[in-house]
Amino acid sequence: MKPVAPKKHLGQHFLRAPDIAQKIADTLLFENYQDVLEIGPGTGVLTQFLIPKTKSLKVVELDRESIDYLHIHYPSLEGNIINADFLKLDLKKLYGDRPLAIIGNFPYNISTQIVFRVLENRTQIPFFSGMFQKEVGERICEPPGSKKYGILSVLTQLFYEASYCFTVKPGVFNPPPKVDSGVIQLKRKEDFLLPCNEALLFRVVKTSFQQRRKTLRNSLKSFGLTADLTEDSIFDLRPEKLSCDAFIALTQKIENGQFSN
Repeated sequence: MKPVAPKKHLGQHFLRAPDIAQKIADTLLFENYQDVLEIGPGTGVLTQFLIPKTKSLKVVELDRESIDYLHIHYPSLEGNIINADFLKLDLKKLYGDRPLAIIGNFPYNISTQIVFRVLENRTQIPFFSGMFQKEVGERICEPPGSKKYGILSVLTQLFYEASYCFTVKPGVFNPPPKVDSGVIQLKRKEDFLLPCNEALLFRVVKTSFQQRRKTLRNSLKSFGLTADLTEDSIFDLRPEKLSCDAFIALTQKIENGQFSN
């Protein structure tokens, strides 16, 4: 079979370094799950190191040519290769209520959307790891206080402990991307149920960072907050200064205060 050609419209950059693939596979912790789902296996450079780690591996791939390659070279995956778009995948239909880990060398053009899908399904996904564009990986893991810290950082870290594992240079890919890549690891927090209105919290976070140079008193004006409430010193801060716990506290204050919207 001829080599699989990377497809630009799918954001494919095939990893060519087995040692890097092994390091990514080794990020799996196997705590509170047995099932593993790999997103975008391509030609299986990571898959080959996942197969001996678990008897419950499934892979989801959109590229038909890559699927044909996997069928030929990894016969042990028979029945566990899913030709689908992960963003449209029904995890409940695949796994019922069983927990699973997600791993992959993620297409950069949908990597942020993959994270948001994981957050939507967080009750079923205790663990997540994989490769991103370095800048995106750093944003996910960034602590409060910097320009990289933003919406993606907060919404992820509300539910997961985020760790930046290592950087990968462009030369180990075909074709080489124009930027460095980074491998991250997300381990779900033991207490990941929020003590506030989740929809309101998400709205507070997103609205705050849409005008991140402004203090919360100004960026949250659209909430119609009372003057008494906004006298609280937390409203003197800009959003990048707030930890996840501080955003929860802010949301609780808004819930318990008076606001019109």
